[in-house]
Amino acid sequence: MSIVSKRKRRSAEPGKVYGAPGAGYSGHISVMTAIVLLALWFLVTGMGWIKPIFLPSPGAVYGKFIEAATEGVANSTLAQHTLVSLGRVMGAFLLALVTAVPIGILMGVNRTMRGLFDPIIEFYRPLPPLAYLPLVIIWFGIGEFPKVFLIFLAIFAPMAIAARAGVKSVSIEQIHAAYAMGASSRQIIFHVILKAALPEIFTGMRIGIGVGWTTLVAAEMVAAARGLGFMVLNAAQYLASDTVIMGIIVIGFFAFSFDLLLRYLERIMIPWKGKI
Repeated sequence: MSIVSKRKRRSAEPGKVYGAPGAGYSGHISVMTAIVLLALWFLVTGMGWIKPIFLPSPGAVYGKFIEAATEGVANSTLAQHTLVSLGRVMGAFLLALVTAVPIGILMGVNRTMRGLFDPIIEFYRPLPPLAYLPLVIIWFGIGEFPKVFLIFLAIFAPMAIAARAGVKSVSIEQIHAAYAMGASSRQIIFHVILKAALPEIFTGMRIGIGVGWTTLVAAEMVAAARGLGFMVLNAAQYLASDTVIMGIIVIGFFAFSFDLLLRYLERIMIPWKGKI
């Protein structure tokens, strides 16, 4: 068999000859990084290099986790705090999903909608939630709705902007081809623009859920009796750093879990992403 025929049989996939930037599995690196950081935590606290009030040992944090799960902290168990916070974040996320995505798509396909919403979103998007928290309290009081509304505002902007960016990424040739085959404007939006914008929409959803969890602590600063953010803030007032770190780990766990879930849904719903 000639050398030419061997090369044809072993033809490399696109990007594999020279190596695509960032290609390759990195999970083992992430696992090793986590192990090293955990080992450093054990070492630093075990040797007494940092006082427990600033950095408690992993054993102390684990003990506080067991105590919170069984006896409870801040007048509620860890499960009760978690369920309340999950309800607030997921309620705000779903509300943003059914409003921000349609508005973002309309901003991309309609200049009037873009003119109406673009200045509002671009004005408040860079503001930290604590900046407009007092105004939300003045408008809606200190009940449950202001907490969800504050998280909703934080999630809404990145999701709307991502949906609009997804519309702008649609190839004009695809739209012209659909019109040439007799598609209506509604069919163009639902079957061409929306599907082509899905990768950007999922990116906005991932960013939005992350922003929602970071806003949770601010939302639970005022008149909250339960919640992970409330638990962390309450513990900080008494310098209970073991409870603070335990709460941070729990919040990070759920935030990361939801991100993994969105990645999984993205792979199922957008199998063509990165292949065309």
